[in-house]
This record gives sequence, structure tokens and C-alpha cells, in this order.
Amino acid sequence: MTRLEPRLVRAAFDSQTVTVYQAYSPEIADAAVQAGTFVPPFSLGRMTWIKPSFGWMMHRCGWASKPGQERVLAIQISRDGLEWALAHACLSHYDPDVHQSPQAWTAAKSQSPVRVQWDPDRSLTGDRLSARAIQVGLADEAARRYVGQWITSVTDITGLVRRVRDLVRSDRADALALLPAERVYPLPPELARPIGADLDPA
Repeated sequence: MTRLEPRLVRAAFDSQTVTVYQAYSPEIADAAVQAGTFVPPFSLGRMTWIKPSFGWMMHRCGWASKPGQERVLAIQISRDGLEWALAHACLSHYDPDVHQSPQAWTAAKSQSPVRVQWDPDRSLTGDRLSARAIQVGLADEAARRYVGQWITSVTDITGLVRRVRDLVRSDRADALALLPAERVYPLPPELARPIGADLDPA
């Protein structure tokens, strides 16, 4: 389908892993970095949202300035894990282009441990871009798999975030050179359609 705001999964990834971002309090972040995955005080009792767009993460956490989001983590997870999540996902909102009916969406949502939400992507200056960025919410089995199986590394990038923020505020173009290159993730069609994603036009 043709959209005014394309929905493409853009991320930094290699042949085995993909990088997603989360922002937490120092207590949760310190424990996660030390353990190499999420441990208490992180709680599996609530949905955890992972975001592959650095720009959108900066918009969401205010460049690591919002309460409870003072530390930004780059988490590498297996591509198999991400694709499992998307294969078991349901959109957060009813979409007539995806679901046969509101009732079908409600039924799918009740059975799914994963939510997908598409939000306006953001540039490093906070400007809204003409594309949508994906957020993936993990609960129940998906959250347990994330913490116990998918994560390969947890890196505190708060220092990098502050350096990039300062360069952006100084209107320095070399801010982009500090970031991992994000590109369109090669999502198989059978995973793209149920979450309302567009396929890479290339």
C-alpha cells in the first residue's frame, strides 16, 4: 500500500543482531549493564517498549533528561528474537488496512504478548519526519524471552547521547558521524503485513 508516511523498520543491525534503545532510571540501568540483561529492579510485570530509532528515542526521553529516563541504553538483541516478536505482534490500534474488523483486532490483541505502535519519526533536532518509527512492546512470554534469550549486550550510551545533543545544539553536522548507521531492516512480507509495515521499496 502507498502511505503518506511510510512505515519502515529502520535500525542499526548486522547479520546476527539489531540495536534497540530504552531509557531508564540509574538504578535499573546500572543493574542491567552489570548483568548484561535486565534484572531487578526492572520488572517483568509491565510491558517494556523497545525502539530501534535513535532519533525517536531522543525525542521520547528528552535526551536523557526526563525523570526515570536519565540513562539511555543501547541493547543488542538477536534478529531471530526481533522477528519472533513481530511474528507474535498485534497493532496497538485497529487498522482497517490490516484487520478484517474491529472484532478481529480485539481477538488478535487478546492473544498477543507483543504490541506494535507506529509513531512519527524524529530528526535529531526533534523535527517530525515524513515517516513512521516502530515501537515494539513486550509483555508476558515476549518479555521473558527478551530478558532471558534475545539480549546479547547492554551498553550505557548516556555519555554519547550528551555529546550528540551538544553537537546538535551547536548546529554541528558531525553529530551524525557519532551514530550507528540506521537502514531499512529486511522484513519478510509475512511479518510486515500483520503489523502494517511497508516493504523496502529498494
